Formats: sequence, structure tokens, C-alpha cells
Amino acid sequence: MSALKLRNANFPAPELDDLSEQLPSETRAVVLKRQRSVSQRAMSNTLTSAANLSNLLPTGTLLAFQLLTPVFTSNGVCDHATRLLTAVLLFLLAASCFISSFTDSVKADDGTVYYGFVTFNGMWVVDYPDPAGLGLPDLSKYRMRVVDWIHATLSVLVFGAVALRDKYVTDCFYPSPEEETKHVLDIVPVGIGVICSLLFTVFPTRRHGIGYLVTRNVDRL
Repeated sequence: MSALKLRNANFPAPELDDLSEQLPSETRAVVLKRQRSVSQRAMSNTLTSAANLSNLLPTGTLLAFQLLTPVFTSNGVCDHATRLLTAVLLFLLAASCFISSFTDSVKADDGTVYYGFVTFNGMWVVDYPDPAGLGLPDLSKYRMRVVDWIHATLSVLVFGAVALRDKYVTDCFYPSPEEETKHVLDIVPVGIGVICSLLFTVFPTRRHGIGYLVTRNVDRL
């Protein structure tokens, strides 16, 4: 028994990395995949959720955010002035998401699509040439509804979640975040994404406003 123990001491147990190198390539890939930490998987899911959230925003606002954020934040290196300008930019873009929820499009008799703002009585078409509204369908069915306010609020929350996942924004406002702050920045966008996605499903919209795709002219109930 003592000789067996001495032999085992002379030949220590191989390390996990050595065992993984001796495995076939397919089995090694499975082992390496399982070794990914929980934080890495959570980060990947967070980035995927943020990318999917961007589909719920107006394309013009999202494009402006992607183009102007690196400029206003100086690629994430902010001083007091650039931090203030970035905050103003984010506020204006969030306001754009909110206002865009109260816009809609209408197709005239000649097939031209016109955009306007919804009101409590109907819809105000901005660029229609005839002030009397001849050639337009009944605009009263385009009137403002409660679901428009819900979508406006959700759009602002979605934009906030996307902004929190932007590297330039987080580096600008949180250049050296504490560990708790990092956890909050990782968790909050995911929570907002899940809740907003569910609410967008529960309260769907038929509007095709400014910045959103226009599909077919559906009936407003």
C-alpha cells in the first residue's frame, strides 16, 4: 500500500487543461464552452436584448444616437462640458421617441402617404396641400388613444435601456464605476427590455408614424 502511495505521489493527477487537450476536437469544444463563466453568458444576453430593443425605436432617432454619441462624448472621454452636452442630447432623443409615438401616416386617394400628429379629435396632417382635407380618409379614427401614451412611455424607457448599454455613454457618465454600479448597469437594461417587450405585446399599436416603417393601410378601430 505504501509503495502504491509513493507511486501516485511521483505521478500527480493531470490538470483539467491537460485533459481537455487530450480530448478530441469536438469534445474539447464542448468542454471549453461549458467553462464560460456565468457573467460572460449574462453579458451576451444583455447585448442581444439591447440589440433587439433598438427595433422598437424610430429609425431616425436611433441613427442620430449612433452617429452623435461618439462626437458628443469624445469617444467616452468626457469633461464637464461634454457631459452636459451629452445629457442634453439624450434628453432630446428621448423626447423624439416620445413625440414620435403620437405621429401616424395616412394614404390619400392618389396613393401618396402623408404624415401628421394625432390629436384628441383626429389627426393633423402636416404636409397635405389641401387645407380642407379633400382626398383623405376619415381622420377621426386616427385620434389619440390611451395606448399611444403607453407606447410613448415605453419608447422612452427602451431608449434609456439602449443608452445604458452604449459604451460611450457609460464611459462618459461612469468612467470608473463601482462594482455595485456595474451590476446595476448590467441588470437594469435587461429588466427594462423584458418588461417593455411584454407590454408592447400586450398593447400593440397599428400606427406607422414618423421614423417607423409604413406597411399597409390598416383599419383603425
